[in-house]
Amino acid sequence: MICLVGNLPVLKVGNHQVVGYGSDWIDHALERAAREANRDDFPFIDDIRNGVLHYLEHRCPLRVLPIEDLYARMERMLRRIGCPAIARELQQLSPPVTVSLASAARDAGNGYELVFFCLLTKDLNDLRANGVESIRFQDIEKTAMILRGKENFTEDCQQLAQEIEAFLVRYVTETSLSEQMIKFKVEP
Repeated sequence: MICLVGNLPVLKVGNHQVVGYGSDWIDHALERAAREANRDDFPFIDDIRNGVLHYLEHRCPLRVLPIEDLYARMERMLRRIGCPAIARELQQLSPPVTVSLASAARDAGNGYELVFFCLLTKDLNDLRANGVESIRFQDIEKTAMILRGKENFTEDCQQLAQEIEAFLVRYVTETSLSEQMIKFKVEP
């Protein structure tokens, strides 16, 4: 199910805002919590997801909702329906997030690649701490041009773009846990 942007609040995930999100991430979070609570037979995942979506579409008074507030509400919902074990095991999982690498490059400034990688690491750690497991990175070519101070995408920009992509692969490989496997896609 894909959610319509106009009916749902924006979800604030760390420093990022997510719009136009689906509901698969809610199902996955509930399934994991049920599995951790040894309740493989938990039949209410669809009902709880639908209740969460109903809240988001019709009852949430906020236009920007922090993801942690949504999970606090989900935990209360689970406790109210008699599922405290699942509520205790519920871990925050966020919808897929899109990150513009150019934003970190602008913050770092022309020629400050080390600062860029530090900012990117901080942002990735924050996203991971907020339960993000799927990230789409945009503007890698623009990022390389900003960091190199170039108007056109040159060979040295290409080299830097490859270094950034290698950095992302290394980060994901080193930080992915068995249950929290980060998936990512890099777009030009």
